[in-house]
Amino acid sequence: MGTPYVSDAGEFLIQTAFGLYVLAVMLRFLLQWVRADFYNPVSQFLVKVTSPVLRPLRRVIPGYAGIDLASIMLMLGLKLVEWWLILWLKGLAPTAGGVFFLAVADLLSLLVNVFLVAILIQVILSWVNPGVHNTVSSLLWRLNEPLLGPARRLLPPISGLDLSPILVLVLLQLLKYLLVAPVRDLGGSLLQ
Repeated sequence: MGTPYVSDAGEFLIQTAFGLYVLAVMLRFLLQWVRADFYNPVSQFLVKVTSPVLRPLRRVIPGYAGIDLASIMLMLGLKLVEWWLILWLKGLAPTAGGVFFLAVADLLSLLVNVFLVAILIQVILSWVNPGVHNTVSSLLWRLNEPLLGPARRLLPPISGLDLSPILVLVLLQLLKYLLVAPVRDLGGSLLQ
C-alpha cells in the first residue's frame, strides 16, 4: 500500500498519537495507584487530557480493589487499535492473539520505561538540586517510592550514598529482558 516512505511516515504518526495518549493514561493510572497529589499542574493536566474518555468508561467498567480497571482497559484497547492499524498499513493480516500479545508487551515495556525515566530524573534532580521540593520532584518521589523504598531496605545507603536506584534500574532492565521480550516474541510468532 503506497511507498515504504508513506507507510513508515504513517506508522510513525500512528505510534506517536497513540503512544502519547497511552502514556498520559498510564501516568494518570500510576499516580492514582500511588495516591499522588492531584492538585498540582502535572496531575491536573493528566486529568484534563484523559477525563473525556475515562469518565464514560468508568460508568461501564468499575474499579476493583482500588485499581482503575477503566484505565487499564483503555490503554489495552488503544494499543490493540494501534497495532491493528500498523499491521494493516504494512499490508499484513493481523491475528487477534498476535495483536493482543504485542499490545500487552508494549504496555509492559512502557510501564518499565516510565519507571526507568522517572528514577533517572529523580536521581539527576537529587544531584542538581538536593533538598528542593517542587511539583515534579514530589510526584517523582511519590511514583518511585514503591520501588525505591523496598530497594533501600535491601541495600541501605553506604557512606551516605544511596545505591538503591541502581539496583532498581538493573531489576527493571532485567524485567524487560525476561518478561517483555518473550511476550513480544510470542505476539510476533502468532502473527506469522
